[in-house]
Amino acid sequence: MNTFKDDTLGSIFFQVMRLHHIRSHTLMGMQKIHRGQPPILGLLWDKDGRTQKEISEELHLQPATVTVMLQRMEKSGLIERRSDSEDLRISRVYLTDKGKQIKDNVEEAIKRLEDECFDGFTIEEKLLLRRFFIHMRDNLLKVSEYKEI
Repeated sequence: MNTFKDDTLGSIFFQVMRLHHIRSHTLMGMQKIHRGQPPILGLLWDKDGRTQKEISEELHLQPATVTVMLQRMEKSGLIERRSDSEDLRISRVYLTDKGKQIKDNVEEAIKRLEDECFDGFTIEEKLLLRRFFIHMRDNLLKVSEYKEI
């Protein structure tokens, strides 16, 4: 079955998610980062020195997933982990200079993706689509283990 010939609502939604994923991967790759890293970077750009637990909770990710992501980011020189000065059992995550310097480029790539996705949409259409997405999100939250995103 060719999913791009299937025009059911569910199939089209899957196609959009898949194409968004691929394009995001491409744009983030141009910045030399993995597509899943911008949310962590965003948290640290907002407040540097968060704990791994805070990052996991804020992004609703399993601690093991965050560990792997942080290891990759540390290896690429975007972040460093340091012990908390008051409690050595706690590890805090800090941006390196490299992690701070890519902020504008990553935000520009995210904006580019949004512009590409919504090219040709009127303001009214964007508002309506936003309303539909919120409704879908809320429907899924009702049946999800998460109660907030």
